[in-house]
Amino acid sequence: MSRRCQITGKGVLTGNNVSHANNKTRRRFLPNLQEITLLSDTLQTGVRLRLSTQGIRTVEHNGGLDAFLLSTPNRKLPAEAQIIKRRIRRVMENRAEKSA
Repeated sequence: MSRRCQITGKGVLTGNNVSHANNKTRRRFLPNLQEITLLSDTLQTGVRLRLSTQGIRTVEHNGGLDAFLLSTPNRKLPAEAQIIKRRIRRVMENRAEKSA
């Protein structure tokens, strides 16, 4: 499983450990990823995602998973998030057809 946020796309960065003697060794800066289940009102189920803590805050700030995905353009979303967005849109269209 890759160390990448499924909403923001935030991933691993690299840099150096620098000692007091100015020796440099390579290191990795890992994102703070959390396995989280977000509830989708449209799908009426939980969606398991691996998000960074900043990604969780962004989703909550925008009114939940459905509102965040529908308001964000596809070019700013990773492939996993676009798949969930298509599922939400498909369910919304089916409900609109049934009620009409």
